[in-house]
Amino acid sequence: EQLLAREQAARSQAEEASRLKDDFLATVSHELRTPLNSILGWARMLRGGKLDAEAAARAMETIERNARSQAEIIEDILDVSRIITGRLRLDFQTVDLQPVIEAAIDSLRPAAEARGVRLQPVLDPQAGLVSGDPNRLQQVVWNLLSNAIKFTPRGGRVHVALERISSHIDVTVSDTGVGIRPEFLPYVFDRFRQADSSSTRTHGGLGLGLAIVRHLVELHGGAVTAESGGEGQGATFHVRLPLMTVRSETIGFTGRHLEASGKESPLLSDSLKGVRVLVVDDEADARDLLTAALGQYGVEVMIAASAAEALSAVEVWRPDVLVSDIGMPVEDGYALIRRLRALTPECGGLIPAVALTAYARSEDRLRALSAGYQMHVAKPVDPAELAAVIASLAGRMKAGKQ
Repeated sequence: EQLLAREQAARSQAEEASRLKDDFLATVSHELRTPLNSILGWARMLRGGKLDAEAAARAMETIERNARSQAEIIEDILDVSRIITGRLRLDFQTVDLQPVIEAAIDSLRPAAEARGVRLQPVLDPQAGLVSGDPNRLQQVVWNLLSNAIKFTPRGGRVHVALERISSHIDVTVSDTGVGIRPEFLPYVFDRFRQADSSSTRTHGGLGLGLAIVRHLVELHGGAVTAESGGEGQGATFHVRLPLMTVRSETIGFTGRHLEASGKESPLLSDSLKGVRVLVVDDEADARDLLTAALGQYGVEVMIAASAAEALSAVEVWRPDVLVSDIGMPVEDGYALIRRLRALTPECGGLIPAVALTAYARSEDRLRALSAGYQMHVAKPVDPAELAAVIASLAGRMKAGKQ
């Protein structure tokens, strides 16, 4: 009877896990298709050429916003994959949490203002330092703040506090939002689980943000807890991190979730004028995009649709930098770089190369670098970022020649 009971319990758990995964896949499809609908719809209207200047500007803003939304979804899915496989890596430094939290607040302030939600930070500048990955710690705060803003109605408040409590630093994010039902509270940090995954739910998202928060906090030696008085009573999340006992130099950081400023170095265009770049991608749209984007910086671009075409182009044109996709039919980007590196220096065997690819895992980066690429850049990429990478590689090449 005990064996039968255990077997039935195990079967019930397996069925529940299977159902949660099915619900999650349906949610992923919905969350990716929703912004895609806006992107394709506005793109078709722009192509029709019947929009006035104001509508065209709104269309481009909508396309960019929805593309960023998709990029965030994909990054969360990749983070969960790294967590499950144990491949999530942290870059530990000495971190002052105040600027980390302020950066997360600044990046989400426009979203809060658009929803009519007031942000109330109370940050103690003398709270102390922690040891951790500043970008991942900012991701923790960003996820908690984003979640609070999403579930707080217009006119509500989101309170963010940073304080020192004994030998720990406590980060608290509380809101006056919809709250959490008591029966769901124990599962709020579980992967693939949402309080409402039905087609009539009022709030979007994949339900991965809090699961990522818990894992990241635990990797930093801390703990995260959730409290709520029930539906309509708001929610409070506490992140507790161990305080560093020895003060050392604090390292700055670049926020993962901060919006791109759109500003670029005035010297970038000058440094790229006349640089010859060979773009290799089997997708015509990708080739056209890179040609147009790099052309704005004065780059001379030649395109190739396959590894064979790329090697032929190297023989007759000799680019300064190679930018290649990885996933291509017949011969992929790995085969291309291996064949290129087999050439003598006089025939182009030392041309600096960038792997620009949708394969964005850490193991993909290591494989690309091991194969012979100098840089690995994940799609989607900001044109200014790619231009800076190319300028850096072209500079290395010229320095090497000298």
